Amino acid sequence: MQSLGRVVRRLYSSKPSRPLTQRAATALPKHAAEAREASTPMAVLERRARKQPDLLPPPGSDLTPSEFSSYRRQLAKGELITEQGKDLTEAEWLDALNEKRSRLRGIKLAGKGNQKQVEVVGQKIYLPNVIFRMVRNHTPKGKPYNPYEATFRVPQSITKTDIRSYLSAVYGVKTTYIRTANYISPLRRTRMGLRPVGRYRTYKRAVVGLVDPFYYPLDMEDMDKVARKEREAWLEEKFTLKALVRWRRYELVRTTQSGSKGWRFTGHLRRDKILQAVARRRMITRMEIEGIKAEIAEKRAAGKQILMEKVKS
Repeated sequence: MQSLGRVVRRLYSSKPSRPLTQRAATALPKHAAEAREASTPMAVLERRARKQPDLLPPPGSDLTPSEFSSYRRQLAKGELITEQGKDLTEAEWLDALNEKRSRLRGIKLAGKGNQKQVEVVGQKIYLPNVIFRMVRNHTPKGKPYNPYEATFRVPQSITKTDIRSYLSAVYGVKTTYIRTANYISPLRRTRMGLRPVGRYRTYKRAVVGLVDPFYYPLDMEDMDKVARKEREAWLEEKFTLKALVRWRRYELVRTTQSGSKGWRFTGHLRRDKILQAVARRRMITRMEIEGIKAEIAEKRAAGKQILMEKVKS
């Protein structure tokens, strides 16, 4: 009988869901929900366009089409019945789903009754040994920047759950969705193209939806002259970028050319600086020679004895 009841409920599952009586407590704000819909992949939009209208969520629903289909499927299978014998509403089901999504890995609630405490299940990690590099979002020409979305370059071993837990535990950032894509770099080959000799950097891109907006700082090219000078001065004061460039070039030359025969590091890296240093030393040498010649001429005119040791000194 239970199986027959499930079959009957499946027959009526194609009917549109009843309208929402209350809004989910964990529902996204209006602008964050619009940004999530705007960033939906094209393949997902095409698949949703082929669906019948009665299979899509009603207007004003907090559920996405995928969440709506999952809710109706579980409702038809009888998996959303509470202890009171009632079905979970869309708002209650969405709250439970978001609570599950926002959970942190490695912890659990242990205890009886109201005396539950948080216990660490996995290994404690005080300083994460992964690097999250934040980059600008891809914004098509003529469209505004999406502040409810952030893009990261992460190691390939990082999963979506790791990204959500990392952003929540370290920075307290609430996420709505995470979409990842692996970028496999092409192989580098020899000049003849016979065999591969290496590979460029391969990375994983993670597009994260945000509940609170984040506005990326302007590019240097998008600033006016006054703001650009202030930004450059601030960067130089905080990070000494010019000194880092000089030290990096110095170390590159020192490590790559130190073994060359007859090579002697002069302290300069650019060719114009090297030529200026050579010209300066030649001028100093020429001035010293002119001074010695004038001293010899004065002693010769005075009839004094010229000693080479005194002249050199």
